[in-house]
Amino acid sequence: MISQEDTKHIAKLARLGLKEAEIKKFQKELSSILNYFNLLKKVDVSNVEPTFHPGENYFKERLDIMRQDKAESEKPEKVNKLIEAAPDKKKRHIKVKAVFK
Repeated sequence: MISQEDTKHIAKLARLGLKEAEIKKFQKELSSILNYFNLLKKVDVSNVEPTFHPGENYFKERLDIMRQDKAESEKPEKVNKLIEAAPDKKKRHIKVKAVFK
């Protein structure tokens, strides 16, 4: 079981202002977390090959599908069709709701 002093110290490092009842609650919760880690230490992983990334081939397989980051011009009829479909517009600009007030 982690001590109350250790719990207070951890709370101070995390800049948490804890009351006495909260300290006791966190003391129990931190102790249970540490106990779980001790349980994990007992697991036999001697036959498990270490991995450095969960998807080691993820980036290798996707390098060939990356495209250049450059602007491409669109066909005017496609742009006009999109603007026409917009519910609220002013000239060639689509009106949207304000994000910030």
